Amino acid sequence: MSPVAMDRRSFLRVSALAGGGMVIAAYMDPVAAFQGRGGQAPLVPNAFITIAPDGIVTIIGKNPEIGQGVKTMLPLIIADELDVDWKDVRIMQGDLDTAKYGGQSAGGSTATPSNWTPMRQVGAGARAQLMAAAAARWNVPVTELTTASGRVNHASSKRSFGYGELATEAAKLPAPDVATLTLKDPKDYKIIGKPLGGVDNPSIVTGKPLYGIDVTRPGMLHATWQRCPVFGGKVGSANIDEIKTLPGVKHVFIVDPAVVGGGPVGGVAIVADSFWAAQKARQALKVTWDEGPTASNSMTEFAKRAVALSKEAPHRTLRADGDVNAGFSGAAKVVEAAYTYPFLNHAPLEPMNATAEFKDGKLDMWIGSQTPASARTAIARALQMQETDINIHMVRMGGGFGRRLYNDYAPEAGYLAKQLGVPVKLVWTREDDMHNDLYRPAGFHFFKGGVDAQGKLVAWRGHFVTFTPQQAPAAPPQPATAAAVGATPPPGATPPPPPAGAAPPAQNTPFSPSANVGATEFLARFVPNFALDLSFMPLGVPTGAHRAPGSNALAFVMQSFTDEMAHAAGKDPLQFRIDLLNVPPIAMTAAPGAAPNAGGGGQQQGFDPARMRGVLEMVRDVSGWAGRTKLPAGTGMGVAFHFSHSGYFAQVARVRVDANKRVRVEKVWSVGDVGRQIINPSNAESQVHSAVIDGLGQLMSLEIGIEGGKAVQGNFQQYPLMRMRQAPPEIEAHWKITDNNPTGLGEPALPPILPTVANAIFAATGQRLRSLPIGKLGYSWM
Repeated sequence: MSPVAMDRRSFLRVSALAGGGMVIAAYMDPVAAFQGRGGQAPLVPNAFITIAPDGIVTIIGKNPEIGQGVKTMLPLIIADELDVDWKDVRIMQGDLDTAKYGGQSAGGSTATPSNWTPMRQVGAGARAQLMAAAAARWNVPVTELTTASGRVNHASSKRSFGYGELATEAAKLPAPDVATLTLKDPKDYKIIGKPLGGVDNPSIVTGKPLYGIDVTRPGMLHATWQRCPVFGGKVGSANIDEIKTLPGVKHVFIVDPAVVGGGPVGGVAIVADSFWAAQKARQALKVTWDEGPTASNSMTEFAKRAVALSKEAPHRTLRADGDVNAGFSGAAKVVEAAYTYPFLNHAPLEPMNATAEFKDGKLDMWIGSQTPASARTAIARALQMQETDINIHMVRMGGGFGRRLYNDYAPEAGYLAKQLGVPVKLVWTREDDMHNDLYRPAGFHFFKGGVDAQGKLVAWRGHFVTFTPQQAPAAPPQPATAAAVGATPPPGATPPPPPAGAAPPAQNTPFSPSANVGATEFLARFVPNFALDLSFMPLGVPTGAHRAPGSNALAFVMQSFTDEMAHAAGKDPLQFRIDLLNVPPIAMTAAPGAAPNAGGGGQQQGFDPARMRGVLEMVRDVSGWAGRTKLPAGTGMGVAFHFSHSGYFAQVARVRVDANKRVRVEKVWSVGDVGRQIINPSNAESQVHSAVIDGLGQLMSLEIGIEGGKAVQGNFQQYPLMRMRQAPPEIEAHWKITDNNPTGLGEPALPPILPTVANAIFAATGQRLRSLPIGKLGYSWM
């Protein structure tokens, strides 16, 4: 998403509260915004401020909170420009209301770049309104007034009003033109740039209900949903009559995929008076599945096919600069290597869940979704309802990492509540989450690189073998109902058919991994003879965006092979990278017939080599890189960088490996350039720490194997996340401040840690790691 600044057509809308005080909202003229963006739906960042008579300020957090800190970050920006003390601010989570708040989503590290200026304008506009009210009451020029700690001050007369005393009058004044607002000089920030804990932290550590899994409604029933273990399969038959007789069970029925929006998985729904009863009944289910064509998918076959394709002409060439064959012919050394990485599960600690209540033709839903507007669209499509009749209550999420971009669980809960006429909470188990994800896709990369006698990289060829996801079929005009497959439908249930020929909901469209490697992905433009090719294999397994989409895998392969080329050249691997970045970038010259591609799913757009050199040089200095040659045997230092989601990150790791291939990451230094302002240093550091630990888990142990069209792993004993004792004892987060607009932090610190540590292991052992996870190569944590 591109940030949208409010212009002269923008204005602040003010209205009085019944009990006194004021509400201030930021709006953008939707017609002007629509015209200005070429007919696209406008990105309209909004926020509301409520100022009570006692001076307490309540600010709505408009975006979904998944642990990235946005519920704290956006309001603190407003509060600083409003000039109130943080102790006098209360935060409330907003529900889905795009007419009021504009875009509401979490993903892609977009919250900061999209909202940095608009949120400051909201706070500054409210402050201007309050100063105008004070000036009118005192009959003095507004230029004589100042604000501090929620008060308007007139220094010459030593008079002062609290915001609460002025709120009602301020609400009656004309709204200021946003273009006339003066934003604070950064040196005057009182909240921005100061470390703050998350506003929900006290409730989290004391176990107060915040999450979707905590929601309860009067008379609520609990549901579980047994899905076909093979993607695209559906129920043939099931012993539902037997299950209905079990304790606590209220309803059991078979649901066709088309009933819940044309998704890829059919199943058996069990509704009971408790989650325990539903789960016990589920354990007694005996289902015969119609597994469908995806049952032929397996990782073993994908790997064999990838090797075969790598030896054939590519299906597509994304970029071709210079003469690659001539470059290899003139090279002093040529290196070839094959890299692979597996499917990954998102593994949020809170499994998917949704609570639904249908009453008087309206549906209320409590869901944790990164894309709540898309969830509403999917529910409306599946249930044949108008979106205006669906209310989405946004709840905090126990992690997402991209999984909750996809709302397949939401229509299931809505369907049950609408058919049964009672509130229903649907909770997935951990096994459901493992077996029914939209996985980070696996990939196969085949590289060839050449350096000349001076150690300069002169030729590079990459052949990426990836997947073409099979789209879920369009829903048939009349889907199979529960009765049509021999089940007894719930009381009053006549599953509504979707529109004839309706396509699956947009948010359930499989993620295309090929969209996340492109013609400007580094090292493209920095090697004179360069080619990047693609080949494809069909895939029935659903795939989706994972934290740092595309980059989470591409950084490993590109930066690891870059390290191989530095070694072949006999160069310091960090200086080798700096030298590459000093090369004037080559203009875009795609091969004839190549598809235009901005690169890296858009991640390489605007790549500034000078900014990347800056973080590399800084991480070199803070890590003491020059002393790496004096490390004891079995200890090494590695380096890597990556640019994703507008963030520039370089990292160095010091790693010790013993004779039994046990690994200890002793320390990680991370340097990031995310612009001129670190909005909340406490959360920024936490984002870096979480990214490092997340990436180290992917490096060592995480993979989803696909055999017979289904996920092999089912729980954390088979998909072991990193333990606290295995984490690096020291992770230093450093910031290179540059004169650029602030950008997000949820994604960009993760990609470089995998190649950084892999390169450090090579420095310690001499063994190059080309396949993930490295636990399959005999490595383990100390």
